[in-house]
Amino acid sequence: MKYALLIYDNEKNWALADDAARTEAYAQHGRFTAMLEERGAVRGGEELAPTDAATTVRDDGGGEFILTDGPYAETSEQLGGFYLVEAADLDEAIEYAKALPGAVVEVRPVVDHPAQ
Repeated sequence: MKYALLIYDNEKNWALADDAARTEAYAQHGRFTAMLEERGAVRGGEELAPTDAATTVRDDGGGEFILTDGPYAETSEQLGGFYLVEAADLDEAIEYAKALPGAVVEVRPVVDHPAQ
């Protein structure tokens, strides 16, 4: 079953991080990705641009769309990236999430639609 590991953190901390801290964070994610690859579990993933680069599109219900700059929700932690993994079950997906370096990780099953 596929799971999305959604990574949340305070993006202000990332903006204030020095080069050494950023290099180490990327190295940690590289090691995490290598572990997933060894297990044949990685299906994708990407770092996301900061929330100030986001555009939110809302349907007003009447056929018109409202565009606003910024993220859908204002929170203290922002969605900064994700991994798409293959795991036998939720317990295995949670173990992967625990191995991610220092962040809040939401584990969410991906809906498996039958072939149409």
